[in-house]
Amino acid sequence: MMAPADQRIDGSSFLATDRPMPKDADYKRLGFPVNYSLLAKVNEWLADAQEWLFPPLCVLCGDYGEQRRDLCCGCADDLPIVKAACVRCGAPLPMPGTCGRCQRRPPVFDRTAAVFHYVPPLDALIKRLKFNGDLTLARLLGELMADRLGESETELPEVIIPVPLHVRRLKERGFNQALELARPVAERLGVPLAWRQVVRIRATDPQADLPAKLRYRNIKGAFAVEPGFAAQHVAIVDDVMTTGYTVNELAATLRRAGVATVSVWVCARAALGR
Repeated sequence: MMAPADQRIDGSSFLATDRPMPKDADYKRLGFPVNYSLLAKVNEWLADAQEWLFPPLCVLCGDYGEQRRDLCCGCADDLPIVKAACVRCGAPLPMPGTCGRCQRRPPVFDRTAAVFHYVPPLDALIKRLKFNGDLTLARLLGELMADRLGESETELPEVIIPVPLHVRRLKERGFNQALELARPVAERLGVPLAWRQVVRIRATDPQADLPAKLRYRNIKGAFAVEPGFAAQHVAIVDDVMTTGYTVNELAATLRRAGVATVSVWVCARAALGR
């Protein structure tokens, strides 16, 4: 039976303006005979035509983008990439190791891969995504995350879990920025995206609006795992990590559901104390 017009083949919804080209597996499911070599060529021709008619423009300087992305080489080279960080929480350090906070009180999750520092211009791009609904930035930032994670992560998880939003916040914003970042990461790394298996059961205040000492209490008991979920290694994806209380609470919930290893992948990491 064909999926409804507002759903992907796997049942997940998408905007009418954001419909991806069907993959080989989708055609096989629907029973269409396909010349796969020709299909690949057609997709490539369409991409070339789109780039010629509507060339990508850098979101930072307005120059022409490179590699079919809305980012030029110069601005890409200037992005604040995390080069040394705590292996447990991803906090920036002078050299790789374990920060003092994680030595005193290790987090529930096992390790963190943070791609960028949460400083200009990266912080402005994430705010444009979250608060202005610029979903093109989710694709760009997610692809940049996938580039770095593909190089650094030697042991991929079984599933990727974006930090869920409460249904009330989802209705207000219209999208979950963590899910939109996770889509290109999952696609590039070939890891299933399990975005329906974990839910936010309590509407919490925005963590960014609270002092650090109140964030732990605010997020406590906010998540639940749906019955039937089973995985030994998962990766949590989020846009920004500051204190780490949100991903730590989600990791604790996953541990209680039987998950053995929890990795955290974040687009940007704020320095300790922010």
